[in-house]
Formats: sequence, structure tokens, C-alpha cells
Amino acid sequence: MGKTVAIVGAGISGLAATRCCLEEGLEPTCFERGNDVGGLWNFSDRVEEGRASIYPSVFTNSSKEMMCFPDLPHPDDHPNFMHNTKMHEYLRTFAQKNDLLRYIRFETLVCSIKKCPSFLVTGQWEVVVKKDGKQELTTFDAVMICSGHHVYPNLPKDSFPGLDQFQGHCLHSREYKGPEAFKEKRVLVIGLGNSASDIAIELSRVAAQVIVSTRTGSWILSRVGENGYPWDMVYVTRFASFLRRVLPSFVSDWLHVKQMNTRLKHENYGLMPLNGTLGKEPLFNDELPSCILCGTLSIKPSVKKFTETSAMFEDGTVFEDVDFVIFATGYETSYPFVDESIIKGRNNEVTLFKGVFPPLMEKPTFALIGFVQSLGSAIITADMQARWVAKVFANSCSLPTTKEMMDDIDENMEKNLKWFGQSQSLQTDYITYMDEVSSFIGAKPNIPWLFLTDPQLALEVYFGPCTPYQFRLMGPGKWDGARNAILTQWDRVLKPTRTRVVSEIHRPRHLYNLLKMLLFPLLLLTVLLTFY
Repeated sequence: MGKTVAIVGAGISGLAATRCCLEEGLEPTCFERGNDVGGLWNFSDRVEEGRASIYPSVFTNSSKEMMCFPDLPHPDDHPNFMHNTKMHEYLRTFAQKNDLLRYIRFETLVCSIKKCPSFLVTGQWEVVVKKDGKQELTTFDAVMICSGHHVYPNLPKDSFPGLDQFQGHCLHSREYKGPEAFKEKRVLVIGLGNSASDIAIELSRVAAQVIVSTRTGSWILSRVGENGYPWDMVYVTRFASFLRRVLPSFVSDWLHVKQMNTRLKHENYGLMPLNGTLGKEPLFNDELPSCILCGTLSIKPSVKKFTETSAMFEDGTVFEDVDFVIFATGYETSYPFVDESIIKGRNNEVTLFKGVFPPLMEKPTFALIGFVQSLGSAIITADMQARWVAKVFANSCSLPTTKEMMDDIDENMEKNLKWFGQSQSLQTDYITYMDEVSSFIGAKPNIPWLFLTDPQLALEVYFGPCTPYQFRLMGPGKWDGARNAILTQWDRVLKPTRTRVVSEIHRPRHLYNLLKMLLFPLLLLTVLLTFY
């Protein structure tokens, strides 16, 4: 019999973990407190404690070719950016196709996860769960936490003097389920992330007035990228990632700001980030600039203080007669069923090797899946982490030494401070991270070898979008359909948009785009040689 593995949560990460455990001959048991798979994408019209919550109008920010499991492309006719119901349908299909449902215990709450008394020898865990009011303790050989980090709201009420005197209604964005209660009301949204902008725009159609307050600002990207293609299909490429790494910082920073400002001058809309060169995740919204232009909502700086009925901003202006304050202020990293010291191993900081393994643990039998965030899709990141973890649990892959892992964590904290402005950031560079983790299990695409043996595929892999199929091209877990999926990915992108055929299909021209991207460095080099 294989090792037993307890998996917490049956969302994207939990489904990936369950499948990968089965691939490695492990025996997974997945505990899900809800009544269906999908996690965040399993919409409920009620806010349930301990579960992620979304509003009915949520769409994906990653396109379908980027947001899929690497061996299960979305159907051709699915839209590129999907409503939450379509995403939930896809996750159900994945679970059924891989026969995962029989390994999932629904409506079961994980109460606690603790090391066994014999942990130093066995590495085992005692897992206490509750179903139908009855508790049950089971011993597992390993644990994978897959419950995400969009569960416990961050409500920084202490940061707003006078809020305790405010007589209007306050709520967190996770409680928002639709615009009906806000008709003809005056609403203040605090925060400028994806949820904040979605909610503010939806409310601007029914509310009397909507103001968005932001402390740091944000870059705004449209889902519609260059030449009308999905943004991530033209932006998230290996070649672009290579340029960002090798160009001098002043050049890459200039290119980054220029790219972000292609659609609109952010400073003219009050949206400009405080430090625009940082690689923080942008906000994806197609309507926000239009709403600002039309006056249906406006952007303000931080709230300085509240009174009983109003909010005063840092610039001295006042929003009077406020009915609702919606805090779109993110979430806290919390796993109340696990001893906090396991995850925060040093100086009360999150200390995880590659955002997955606690490096100070005596036995490598505990892992977090889906904890890091990147500009790529959550699905492929979670899938790759789960493949790696399952191999470690199955003893077919080993971790570096504790010192090597701690050194890597310190190095990444320095990079995070430079790239994202926070050493504790959950963000990471998508392609760099995926290549690192895939190299641990021998699944990293060998680009030079592809150029030698399959130039057509190599061009698409290197200059085209870094889609999930790339990570099932070779090595353990290779999928025979990966090559064809990559070479036909643009057909699936264009199929749902070409409902009125007026000409031949136009696909991106990688060599043309390469020359275009090289034009600026060549011009810069010419200027330097001319004057120096």
C-alpha cells in the first residue's frame, strides 16, 4: 500500500493534489467542507465561514489557454475569459475525467492537524475532522494544505480613525453578493484590486455615487491585449521574460512603464502606482477608465478619518452622507487548523521553500499548494507544485538541505523586496518559478533541444505564450497531446470570437514581434555608439 495523504480543500489545488498523489501511487483522502468541488469557483449566494466567497459577476482574469490543466484544454467554443459558472463546470469535468470524486469527503470540516508523538521517526500527522457533528481522528503519512488564502478577510479598521463612530454600513468585499441593496446609495470602496474595481463598476450603474479610495494606486490592464488577443497570450512569453532578466534595470523599468501606459496615462486618472517600476500584479479591468471618463465613479487617495456620516481623504476633500463602506482590502494568511509555527518558521515570517515546504521540519511530509501568486494562472502553478510534492512524498524526489533551502528563501526575499516592494510578498515571476519547480522533477522544457529537433514547436514555445501544455511536453508525467495542444492553441483562442467570418484567421507573427521588440535596444545601441 502507498503512503496515505490528507488533502485539505477540493478547489483547484486540492484537485491537482489528489490527481498527482494517484499518479505517484499514494493514497489521498481529500476533505472538503462544501458540497462540491471548485473551491473559490463554487459560487454560493451565502457567505460561509471558512470558505472562499465570490460575487455572481466574477469572470476569470487569465484566458482559457493559460487557465487550464496541462493535459485538459478547454473546449474550443468556450469563451477566452470565462464566467465563474463555466470555470466551475471545467473543474467538475476534470474531477470526473480523472475519477477523483471517490477520494473526496464532502461536507467534512478539518478541525486540527498535529504532528504524531512519533513524528521524528515516522513523519506522520494526526488529522481531526468533523462531519454531521461527529469528530474523527485519523493518522496520515503526509499532509497537503490546499485551502487557499482568500478565506479570512483583512479588515484594517484600526487604520481609519473615527470608523468606530461611523453610522453607515461596513462590510468586506467577500460579503458582497450583488448590487441590489446599494440602489441610490452613496458608496465608498476602499482598495484598488480586482474585486474593488469589479464591485465599484457594478455599483456605479445603480448607486447614487461611488468613490474608490486607494493608498498606492495600480496599473490597469485590459483583458483585450495587443491586436485584440487575450492579454496573457501576448504578454506572458519566455522571450519577454528573458528580456526582463537580461536588460539593464533602467531599460526594463522604462519598457515596463511604457507598456503599462500604452492604453492610458494613469496619472491623468488618479491611478498611477506610487512606485510604477515594481512588478506588482496589475488590476485587470476593461471598464474602469471608461467609468472615470463618464463620471460614474471617481478615484480618491487614502481616507484620513471618518466622521459619523462622512469620509475625509488625505487631500482634504470630503465624501458626505456615506451609506456604505466596502473594504476590498484583501485577505490574511491563516490556517487555523494548523500550528502557526509550522508555516511561520522564523521571526514570525512565512518561511517556505518555493512557497511550498517548511524548511525547518524534521520530515518533509507537509506542504502548501497554491500559496504563491504569479502573473500566470493558478491552475498550472498548483499542478506543478502538486507534482513535485507528490514525488517528494513518494520518495522519488528529494529536497535540498535545510541550509540550502533557507539560503534560497533569503535570496528570494531580497528579490521580492526589489521586484514587488515587499520581502513577504506571495507574488513570484511566473515563468522563472515554473521553470525552477519543473526542473526539480525533470519536467522543464529543454528549449535548445526543441530548436534542434522540432523548430516549429520551439518557436511557439519560446516566442509564443507560455501555456500550461509546455510543462507536460517532456519528462515524468509527459502528455502525448502536449505538442498538438501548443500548435493548435491559437485555433482555440480564435474559435469563439470568429462567429462572423469575414476573412482568413490572423495569428500572431512571432518573428515580426521579435524584430519589433529588438528595435528599441538596437536604436539605443546606435545612439550610444554615435555619441560615445
